[in-house]
Amino acid sequence: MHSKLAKNLIGSEILKIAAQVNALKANGEAISNLTVGDFDPAIYPIPDALQEEIGKAYAEHHTNYPPADGVLTLRQSVSDFVKERLGLVYSAEKEIMIAGGSRPLIYSTYLAIVDPGDKVIFPTPSWNNNHYSYLTQANPVLLETKPEHNYMPTAADIAPHVKGAVLLALCSPLNPTGTMFSKKDLEEICDLVIAENKTRAEGEKPLYIMFDQMYWMLTFGEYAHHDPVSLRPELKNFTIYIDGASKAFAATGVRVGWGFGPEHVISKMKTIVGHMGAWAPKAEQVATAKFLKRNADVDTYMANFKEKVQKSLTALHNGFQQLKAEGFDVDSIEPMGAIYLTVKVDMKGKKTPDGKILETASDVNFYLIKTAGMALVPFSAFGTSEDEFWFRASIGAASLEDIEAGITRVKNALTQLS
Repeated sequence: MHSKLAKNLIGSEILKIAAQVNALKANGEAISNLTVGDFDPAIYPIPDALQEEIGKAYAEHHTNYPPADGVLTLRQSVSDFVKERLGLVYSAEKEIMIAGGSRPLIYSTYLAIVDPGDKVIFPTPSWNNNHYSYLTQANPVLLETKPEHNYMPTAADIAPHVKGAVLLALCSPLNPTGTMFSKKDLEEICDLVIAENKTRAEGEKPLYIMFDQMYWMLTFGEYAHHDPVSLRPELKNFTIYIDGASKAFAATGVRVGWGFGPEHVISKMKTIVGHMGAWAPKAEQVATAKFLKRNADVDTYMANFKEKVQKSLTALHNGFQQLKAEGFDVDSIEPMGAIYLTVKVDMKGKKTPDGKILETASDVNFYLIKTAGMALVPFSAFGTSEDEFWFRASIGAASLEDIEAGITRVKNALTQLS
């Protein structure tokens, strides 16, 4: 027997698809794995300087428990880093915390703010908000976004739902789409939250913004990152930032994330993460503290890393645009940030060579895995319906050559449909 929570909990749809891919790879099949938001270290290694500092930290025997809220030198480095690079001022002692990547930070934000039955607003597609809403027994409001607006929510989408809501979960650049807020759109959302909070009675919970900016250092071309407190400083008491080293430095397995926000929320999040024991390992914290201060090393790494990521995303985007030009019902949205491309492959009602009719996005995805050796993640894994034939393509675990070869295989697979 299980608890009710465990009985109805849904596992990660992305990891299920990854398991299918791994089974095919084990049989020797060539697969362009564009599923998990991770990096192949052979293609995207962590910065040399960070690796060097991690080695030093272990040599200095930093192998005991870290402080529950994070090593102070790292909190200070994060404070300096976000001030220098984003103009955000947060106290290392009271307003910044460290955890083992973004998941404990996001979950503890929910646990610190949301009571069972409280209204939580988030867009679909978005990463894991549906699961954290379930775990906290929230009353979730899923905002359906559109490809015409780059799958980003607008103030007009949010406005009908703000009454009584306690958390608005936003992410930019967005996982799973690789798209971003424009300055104007985020300003309008900020103004909506400010106006709503002015209507709340004393003692009533305000509406908080959880702003996941884990990918903010990975933006391309003319696209610039914007954040709530930079645009509207009066939101400082109502915004919790989710950030860290995982994606900016291809350091997903290093497990160092940081959150910052108002002391009255961060202090509760520190206690929650302390009870979970979801800390970042101490040696990695000590090392990251030193690496963040090595500005020239950070800048050199980021310039090379961004160029490589952008090349792969652009190759994938151009490949799908070429297929579109050739008459296939596919599309893609120009990459703006993160490591993701939003692609459309609408093959609903088409018949495969073995006579199967493709009905859902999952059907199309499995056909592409089996026939084209390209694995994507349907947006249904991020809260949209199975009738939405849009997918996340993550380039972190695929080489440029792998991606280019995958496009050719996709064309061949689509040609076989009738």
